[in-house]
Amino acid sequence: MSDPLQHMLASNAQWAEDVLKSQPDFFEQSAKGQSPHTFWIGCADSRVPDSVITAARPGEIFVHRNIANQLHLDDHNVLSALRYAVDYLGVQHVIIVGHTECGGAAACLGAAQSPTLNLEEPAIATISSLPAESALNRWLEPLTRLAASLHLSSIPHAEALPVVVEENVKIQVEHLANTQTITDAWTKGTRKGQSVWIHGWVYDLHTGRLRDLNISRGPPGAEYPK
Repeated sequence: MSDPLQHMLASNAQWAEDVLKSQPDFFEQSAKGQSPHTFWIGCADSRVPDSVITAARPGEIFVHRNIANQLHLDDHNVLSALRYAVDYLGVQHVIIVGHTECGGAAACLGAAQSPTLNLEEPAIATISSLPAESALNRWLEPLTRLAASLHLSSIPHAEALPVVVEENVKIQVEHLANTQTITDAWTKGTRKGQSVWIHGWVYDLHTGRLRDLNISRGPPGAEYPK
């Protein structure tokens, strides 16, 4: 086994010991079930670990992460996790979380700024070294098309990337609002009776701070939970 993996195992053992010292019944209680307040849909980037950057405890946040924090309306993975989180775990909040210096967003911006980009093609190769029909390119194509629609070709990449990151979060929140799970929650209510709110945040790698984009939405007429 490689040294990094040995380090992970040793760190886990130390963490478990520390938790038991401060809260002896923590794991026993945790094993009985979970009641997270939030479903976090974020980027798979290793620099944005949800529980670390929010100082959350196990059981507080239900998580789905993928490249560039996408919510594709034909992605059964995220849609099933969303349904489970809202209907069976009773989460009150669903947050799309993007981050600065996102590699996926940067790749899509680079492709969008390329003079060779042809949006009329049935499939776009965001990563030119891979076939357009490859899994990674198919995943990134909607974001590349979004980046192209922002008309950023004359703007330096470093200035344009934050725009793509933020607009990406906004469009994913829009997708989230259009899922069957959220429309059901807002029009018919939820199995557990909770109101569900959706949000868009961006994590700044340079400061370690999360920023609320103030695009939150909830059920018609509902008051935001305090």
